[in-house]
Amino acid sequence: MKLILAPLVLLATAAAAQPAAAPLPAIVPTIPPSSPAAPYITAGQDEPGYRSWYLSAPWRAGQVKAFNDYLAGAQVAGIVPTWQLLRTATAWKDCGGQPFEVPPSDQWPHMVQTLRYVRDYVVPAVGPVEPVSVYRNPMLNLCAGGAPESAHMLDSAIDLVPLKPIDRITLMRTLCGTHSEHGAAYNAGLGFYAYLRFHVDSTKYRRWNMDPAVAAECAPIVHPEDIASVGQPLPVTAPASAAVPQGTVSVPVTAGTTSMPDDQAKSPPSGH
Repeated sequence: MKLILAPLVLLATAAAAQPAAAPLPAIVPTIPPSSPAAPYITAGQDEPGYRSWYLSAPWRAGQVKAFNDYLAGAQVAGIVPTWQLLRTATAWKDCGGQPFEVPPSDQWPHMVQTLRYVRDYVVPAVGPVEPVSVYRNPMLNLCAGGAPESAHMLDSAIDLVPLKPIDRITLMRTLCGTHSEHGAAYNAGLGFYAYLRFHVDSTKYRRWNMDPAVAAECAPIVHPEDIASVGQPLPVTAPASAAVPQGTVSVPVTAGTTSMPDDQAKSPPSGH
């Protein structure tokens, strides 16, 4: 018996001499970075807000499907997520409107041509983009500070934010160059608002709100009826990628502002 117990004692002694196994490291979940478009989107117009809006009325499912099917039939589905094309004015809550709205079906052809321009010349130039304001019914457009003849009322206009890092001057210079070369063929309008937010439509060939640093390279094309004074809520500190190089002119944002009209800060005029 002693001969049997001796090896067991030796094994136990050796095991006790071994250092304790290190505990497994804690698994830290990876938190995806927030979207560059997030500062330009009000609460309720994000994806959870869309789900709530979609489910709050049973008839909306059919409307959204019809709109998506129309875009697919026109071969412009998937350029941007369809649900983002239903975002209304950034100031929807202050105006008592809806955060999302399916445009009237007779306006859908206007969106097709705008999406073609985004697909053919905007995305190739600056990378993926996110729509932050699209269709606005006339009452909401008026309350939000849109131009009287705003292309948003025709479901032709999309306000976009680039999802890849870019500064305001490079954004303007890049988009203005492609617009000068190809915009007339699409009847495309191009405008710039606060920081990195810009506007594209297919209603009329024009440009507005060019930064002076770029204007000399890309002469403005403005129609008086497009002028509006509109803006969107942004944090007091601009997004890092929206930093304006020294010597250029930025659009100011009033400290403490939580809600502004829909497409640009109030100081400079804008085309819309």
